[in-house]
Amino acid sequence: MEPRITISQEGDKDSEAAILSALKDYNINRFGPSDWQELVISLRDDAGTVTGGLCGHTARGWLYTRLLFIPETLRGQGLGSRLLAMAEDEARKRGCIGAYIDTINPDALAIYQKCGYEIFGQIENFSDIGSLTYLKKSFVSSRKNHV
Repeated sequence: MEPRITISQEGDKDSEAAILSALKDYNINRFGPSDWQELVISLRDDAGTVTGGLCGHTARGWLYTRLLFIPETLRGQGLGSRLLAMAEDEARKRGCIGAYIDTINPDALAIYQKCGYEIFGQIENFSDIGSLTYLKKSFVSSRKNHV
């Protein structure tokens, strides 16, 4: 029996959840448990409304930062670096050995590099605005013994 294939141009949370669940099950059966844990660090205004923050997850020993947003009115105060550091601290507590992130924003790229992230890949001419850059950061020291 041939599967029915459909294409949608709008978000379908049920389909996304079913695909993610099937993929997670497959990966666990193939590669073992991932220890997947969500991570959200919220920035809130005085009324308690979320205005920005960081979203990601830890799995298989790595932190992935999926979203990081600082409102315009709060930029330039080091909040991006602070949120990354908080996420990295939590990831270390969860036993992670490193972190990764991607961006198309040259300003964000500079911040990530200042925070110790290194470029490991790029898609140049990703759009009219530039490249999509992938960065990683190791939490494991690469110190060598000196005699």
